[in-house]
Amino acid sequence: MKFELTSNTKDINGLKLYQIKALISFGNVKKGELGGWIEKELNLNQDGDAWVSGNARVSGNARVSGDARVYGGAWIYGDARVYGDAWVYGNAWVSGNAWIYGDARVYGDAWVYGNAVVYGDARVYGDARVYGKLKITLGYFFGMRFNKEEIKYKELENGDGLIYKGEAKFDEEDDEVAKAIQLLESKGKLKDGRILI
Repeated sequence: MKFELTSNTKDINGLKLYQIKALISFGNVKKGELGGWIEKELNLNQDGDAWVSGNARVSGNARVSGDARVYGGAWIYGDARVYGDAWVYGNAWVSGNAWIYGDARVYGDAWVYGNAVVYGDARVYGDARVYGKLKITLGYFFGMRFNKEEIKYKELENGDGLIYKGEAKFDEEDDEVAKAIQLLESKGKLKDGRILI
């Protein structure tokens, strides 16, 4: 085991969170170092160099694994997943069924939620909101324009817009995948995300 729950607790809206403590040295974490706050041991994988620090919180069925880092005042909750070399920090929130992985970074006051996926070298920051079935693989997505920086805008099918700079790659749910799911569901061959034989 690389960490344990301490007796230090914090109550947030009726949710009891425990501060974690490193039992061994790994990555940039030293043995005995106090970390951030999690609801249960399953929120942080005992393998890899993943760590939660500062005032960061992980709760619900959310999981942090691989070499991911969650710190600052970030909050990961719901069924969200943060893994790979991803970092979530600042006051960022990741929730719902959102996945953050690869070398992705989510920070500032950004929110990623719903079934959204942020991965690759994508950066989501500022007051940006990424949600629904959106997939972002590359680019800098943000909520406000600073120092007259050149920005680009893309309107999504639902009427919302993405503000970004640089080259970007993003897409909504793959139509072929959606059609395959509908077909399986209509034939009663899919239940709770599992294909039935």
